[in-house]
Amino acid sequence: MTVIATESLSKRYPKVTALDRLTVEIGPGVTGLVGSNGAGKSTLIKILLGLSPATEGRAAVLGLDVARQGADVRRRVGYMPEHDCLPPDVSATEFVVHMARMAGLPATAARERTADTLRHVGLYEERYRPMGGYSTGMKQRVKLAQALVHDPDLVFLDEPTNGLDPVGRDDMLGLIRRVHADFGISVLVTSHLLGELERTCDHVVVIDGGALLRSSSTSDFTQTTTTLAVEVTDSDTHPDGTKALREALTAAGVALDTGPAEAALPGAGHILLLEAAGEQTYDLVRDTVADLGLGLVRMEQRRHHIAEVFRSTATTATATEAPQGHGGPALPQPAGAPPSTAAPAGPAAGPSPQEVRKR
Repeated sequence: MTVIATESLSKRYPKVTALDRLTVEIGPGVTGLVGSNGAGKSTLIKILLGLSPATEGRAAVLGLDVARQGADVRRRVGYMPEHDCLPPDVSATEFVVHMARMAGLPATAARERTADTLRHVGLYEERYRPMGGYSTGMKQRVKLAQALVHDPDLVFLDEPTNGLDPVGRDDMLGLIRRVHADFGISVLVTSHLLGELERTCDHVVVIDGGALLRSSSTSDFTQTTTTLAVEVTDSDTHPDGTKALREALTAAGVALDTGPAEAALPGAGHILLLEAAGEQTYDLVRDTVADLGLGLVRMEQRRHHIAEVFRSTATTATATEAPQGHGGPALPQPAGAPPSTAAPAGPAAGPSPQEVRKR
């Protein structure tokens, strides 16, 4: 099953190309959309919501063509914007009820859903206070609540941890994970903080300059590899034990990793990363350390982090076609309207009372 699919999707402005022939498929679960500021993440979300027309290419959300069925997409999708957009003199309850009514919920259902959703995001005790007195973390929770109140099938969360302190970030990431784990709602969350997505997401899509660099499961990004991390002590004979070991292993033909992944490690100057060609590599390292009279602090396989993979991928990216995402059905073919025709960006109609589901 595919919840989001794009095919050669491009968005060009007079002097900037925000998206460049982006082709990717995203399945259910929590998916991270990774990219530096200006990489095209927010532009992609606006196109997927049917709020901005693509220059070329096609996109579908939940099987709906975004150019022709934008209102239907918005009816089934929740959106948490990046920037603060909350009226300061209105309470969280009033605001979320209003958003629920705009999504089509009747008054009673809107009030009930609002109370449930604010409780879920941890604002139940503060729900009647004007939002102008809220902290940044509380405002982010209100934005998350309004994205969830109409019980969507999919939510877009644009930089949901912006402005939060470390504790607030952890709390927000936990809420994001629960959105899918507790309620079965798929999530597309954008961020330029790669470590956050590594902890939260099932799948990661990396874009840079509007082009796809990589799309794969988080485990593929961070899988244990045959890279060894070796740390040694110094000695009187070798005041710089790490340097002595590096020179000895290089002379023995062992391939060392001196790229950005090694530089990213804490205390990188005292750690060697090398490729293990088999059990013989472990034996060679052990024997070399002993011959040099050094102490072996640790020798272990290590996991890559998304940040390292992103830097490596961005450095080695070429003009060849980027890999597409995990499999899924093809985009629905437009029946009449050209792919770049934007759907009207009016208020989204919501589900009927019979469609309102209680969590």
